[in-house]
Amino acid sequence: MLPVLFPSFLNAQTLTVKDANTQEPIPVVTISSSEPSVFTTTNENGEAQIERFKGSKEIEIRILGYQTIRRSYTELEANNFLVLLEPVAFDLSDMVISATRWSQSSENIPSKISTVSPEAVRLQNPQTAADLLSISGKVFIQKSQQGGGSPMIRGFATNRLLYTIDGVRMNTAIFRGGNIQNVISLDPYAMESTEVLFGPGSVIYGSDAIGGVMSFQTLTPNFSDDENVQFNGNAAIRYSSANNEQTGHFDLNIGAGKWAFVSSLSSYDYGHLRQGENGPEDYVKPYYVQPQANSDEVILQNDPLLQRPTAYSQFNAMQKIRFKPNNSWEFNYGLHYSETSPYGRYDRHNRLRNELPRYGEWDYGPQKWMMNHLKTEYVSEMGIFDNMSVSLAHQYFEESRISRDFNSTERDLRTEKVDAYSANVDFLKIVSKNNTLYYGFEYVLNEVNSSGVSEEIFTGTTRSGPSRYPDATWESLAAYVNDEFELSDKLTLQGGIRYNHILISADFNTAFYPFPFNEANISNGSVTGSLGAVYRPSESWVINANLSTAFRAPNVDDIGKIFDSSPGSVVVPNPDLSPEYAYNADLGVAHTFGNWLKLDVTGYYTILENAIVRRNFTLNGSDSLMYDGVQSRIQALQNATTASVYGIQAGTELNLNKDIKLSSDFNFQKGEEELDDDSTSPSRHAAPWFGVTRLTYQKEELNLELNSYYQGEKSHQELSVSERDKTEIYALDENGNTYAPSWYTLNFKALYTFQGSYTVSAGLENITNQRYRPYSSGISAPGRNFILSVQVAI
Repeated sequence: MLPVLFPSFLNAQTLTVKDANTQEPIPVVTISSSEPSVFTTTNENGEAQIERFKGSKEIEIRILGYQTIRRSYTELEANNFLVLLEPVAFDLSDMVISATRWSQSSENIPSKISTVSPEAVRLQNPQTAADLLSISGKVFIQKSQQGGGSPMIRGFATNRLLYTIDGVRMNTAIFRGGNIQNVISLDPYAMESTEVLFGPGSVIYGSDAIGGVMSFQTLTPNFSDDENVQFNGNAAIRYSSANNEQTGHFDLNIGAGKWAFVSSLSSYDYGHLRQGENGPEDYVKPYYVQPQANSDEVILQNDPLLQRPTAYSQFNAMQKIRFKPNNSWEFNYGLHYSETSPYGRYDRHNRLRNELPRYGEWDYGPQKWMMNHLKTEYVSEMGIFDNMSVSLAHQYFEESRISRDFNSTERDLRTEKVDAYSANVDFLKIVSKNNTLYYGFEYVLNEVNSSGVSEEIFTGTTRSGPSRYPDATWESLAAYVNDEFELSDKLTLQGGIRYNHILISADFNTAFYPFPFNEANISNGSVTGSLGAVYRPSESWVINANLSTAFRAPNVDDIGKIFDSSPGSVVVPNPDLSPEYAYNADLGVAHTFGNWLKLDVTGYYTILENAIVRRNFTLNGSDSLMYDGVQSRIQALQNATTASVYGIQAGTELNLNKDIKLSSDFNFQKGEEELDDDSTSPSRHAAPWFGVTRLTYQKEELNLELNSYYQGEKSHQELSVSERDKTEIYALDENGNTYAPSWYTLNFKALYTFQGSYTVSAGLENITNQRYRPYSSGISAPGRNFILSVQVAI
């Protein structure tokens, strides 16, 4: 054994990467070579073993915020394997995962991608993962209740957007077209990075990835960088005044040579949310419903700005294990769990009937999510791939709806449970110095179980009631290939194609509603593709162009749901649905002016054909039925229209000096869809123009930011036809018509780190105490809000 091990020891070579100005080591620097085809990253000490790179004529050394350099192995050896990287004022690229499932530079990706860094999260202190997404300034967040957050991206939302957590698809077969809140199951404290890919992503991710992909990467267990077992972690507490938030978090990393573990626990408790003083009176509901012994009582609030019921709590836990027995194999296992308390759907509590509250109760039951995820990675320098990733996951979702009419003694409980299984096998092959091939296979199975119960609240007796969905299975089988080809140092092409087949089997219960069918079996195949280019005429210019298609196959929510979509109408199942298709074009330009100014702008246009929308419907020849005691107009989801969205995303960064920066993000989108009478309606999920402007100061351990978030107005005529009657959501104009007013907030954030381990962050949000609702929201945003957080690194 010694003759083998001894030469291996002698050949080991360590490269050290440091900041050229501070001489501090830089971790997570990417070091790569195409010949030989190898890559690695630096550890916490800025060190990496590079003996496998020996003989390489070009080794690329890259990290966000520093100038990329390329050196041969001989040149690194001549410099004693020490590299000093120069910081840059602006970087036109980033390291991302969401584009291909593999870590790569965004400089070769034709799609627009935005990242939210851990540093931004620590400064902004988002309460939920939905709030975390809004930090980007490019994602609009709608909320129907405090326990909510439904992203809107480029005029699309809900089941036309895709969520991934550690690369695993989070969308289920019951993701609906109405606003959803599944993203709040994710823990902002447990996030290592967050990315948003704008535009279609169906080649890599399949169904639903029409408007964009939100990719969340959780904490990675870190190995020890020496022979000792290393322990490190963080503990944090936070308070917010607008909802009396009381949050606690703890994470711990244990690292050895080949094994590493990371644990994370977070507890959130939110009181009722107080809105601002200065804004539309239409948003003030000065009462709440309190159940009494024999009836419901309307209680006038002492503080009319308090939005009741909105309080809830949440618990998140994560355990991850990482094992790397050698340089070829790596195994990662993750267990994630999240559960909320029940929480009121505030917009439904605003509904009236006969000048009294419509509901005595309307709550979401506990929202539960659990994921078991095993990922295996293998590195091979020969054969049909260089890197292979196998990902196996099981997720469990549970959600429920609890409703009771005002003064009614009968409570309806509808519960949905989904078991989601997925298997992904992804490959990366460096065909040549200029050509990288990505390909893979995917299988997804969702098992949906839905039940309904009616309960007599005084006696506790129950009986079976109608469920929201049929019991069903939803399956997806897919294969894809994506190729990245560097034509020259200035021009890179990327194109891909995917075939996806969707199978649905559903059994309908006709005991409560006379459906003319008792089962549905759907089999649909879809082909999507993309072709894009990145052109870099100089170091200061980047031009991106991309043509892409996407699809959304009908899911169980589309074909089988029965629910009240609005007062006086009810949506019933329709098993006769087919996929909807999107066709998209993007063009983006970014330019830096020296070290003082960066500008970027992206324009896009998307056409959605065969769109699945709500339309009037008949059931057994009837156009109405009795639902929850109300005679309601029958509607169903149908492939009934064509929709289009176009818009601009623009950003600017201005360095006033080395410590002070001014930046802005601005988003304009407009969409419309055809109606039954051939007229057109504005798209529901195309938000008004919105953006954020930030003035930041950063020097050593102090970070200060003054920012303003803002949104434009949507007049009554600019609202979707389906939104115009929702007086419980929107304000009323001088003519008594609904509209979404414009608004702004002024906010101040500060973060200070001392003694290397202690961080104090504070903020004053909505300084001018505006009363406002983000477009389409059923709850007002927080009024003036003081935030204080203390974090200790251990």
